[in-house]
Amino acid sequence: MVSRARLKSVLTGLALYAMAVAIVGYFGVNAYTGKYGLNARQELDQEIVALTSELAQLKRERARSEQRVSLLRTEKIDPDMLDERARFQLDYVNPHDLIRTISQN
Repeated sequence: MVSRARLKSVLTGLALYAMAVAIVGYFGVNAYTGKYGLNARQELDQEIVALTSELAQLKRERARSEQRVSLLRTEKIDPDMLDERARFQLDYVNPHDLIRTISQN
């Protein structure tokens, strides 16, 4: 028969091991699924790739816009660009312009 003191020491040891396993398990699960875990790192890497490609596209778009704006600067106005923008904004067509309409059949 096991004495009460021996049973208490065995149960105390088991309780300590169970607590240690629970703590290690908690940190292990959080290391994998937590806010800064392995899954989150993979998602962040995918987001970095997507945002990098979007940034490159926006830089190209900005360069095109800056090139068009540079043609409208007062130091060196491109007459064709000025005429195009004025006609577009005023919705104006010169009566001497030839307009070709393309119908889709």
